[in-house]
Amino acid sequence: MAEKHRVRFEPVGIEIDVAEDQTILRAAAEQGVMLMHGCKEGQCAACKSFLLDGDDVEHDRYSTFALPDYEKEEGFTLLCRAHAYEDLTIELLNYDEEMIQSGLPIQEAEVEVVSNENVTHDLRHLVVRLDGDLKFFPGQYLDFAIPGTEETRSFSMANTSAREGLLEFVIKIYPDGLFSRFLDAEVAVGDRLRVTGPFGVFTLRDNPGKDLVFVGGGAGMAPILALLRSMAERGLDRKATFYYGARRRRDLCFEAELRELEAKLPGFRYVPALSEPGDDDWTGETGFVTDVLRQAGLDLTGADAYVCGPPPMVEAALELLPALGVDGKRVFYDKFTTTGEG
Repeated sequence: MAEKHRVRFEPVGIEIDVAEDQTILRAAAEQGVMLMHGCKEGQCAACKSFLLDGDDVEHDRYSTFALPDYEKEEGFTLLCRAHAYEDLTIELLNYDEEMIQSGLPIQEAEVEVVSNENVTHDLRHLVVRLDGDLKFFPGQYLDFAIPGTEETRSFSMANTSAREGLLEFVIKIYPDGLFSRFLDAEVAVGDRLRVTGPFGVFTLRDNPGKDLVFVGGGAGMAPILALLRSMAERGLDRKATFYYGARRRRDLCFEAELRELEAKLPGFRYVPALSEPGDDDWTGETGFVTDVLRQAGLDLTGADAYVCGPPPMVEAALELLPALGVDGKRVFYDKFTTTGEG
């Protein structure tokens, strides 16, 4: 059995035990401590923290864009890749006091494939049925094990709960993707898959009376759709706008449901934008979705912003939103990555 070490998080004063064969992030999640994180693959830097005391830490493979060598030498670490080999005190640079003690237990479960259908030419709508129960917050994700490998891939639920035993996912198909090839060519109705979770902190924070802006693209539709569905179920009346970016009309999905949500949520507006409308006879917004948001001339002072999709879109939105008045601490995001694909 792997030796364990005590890890203390400041400035929140929370302590956990971490086995040497676990990452610090995984150990925290298993003990109900929900630290800020994104990809869990050492790419997005959402879990970047600082070692205050102790330095015997080893890292699994990570991107030096997320943790440059000079930052590592200064004492920075990525909790999703870090293994503790002595007691540590860690300063959390990015944390949410509302979320940190609200963690749900991580479970391993088996699911049965109910349907696996295209919703666009490169987005798949996967629906699975759980064996048993799974509690999660709308906007969170699960890890799928890829049979015959030691690899996993992470996908956000599009639904708000597993009350009916079903889970929905919107998954982008990459031509050379390991899970993409598996999902596209092998997964059939009735197949059984292994999942682990829930993970993620892309969840709707309480902020009564404050506006909401959602910015999404590609498979970022899934967690944002979960948040909008949750708002409808709860009868929330916050003013909300969803800017969704796609290339062509054929890349849009869930259009009918989003228009229905406009009727159910009096303060909600759905704004799709096409960057390459071509000859689609498109009369809506055109251009990159962040440019459309910029040109809208909104004053988003006091608003909460939720951003989910491809890294370039997320990076552009993270730069833009503070300029429109959103407090940087009220910008919540998931940056979808493709580590290990191919």
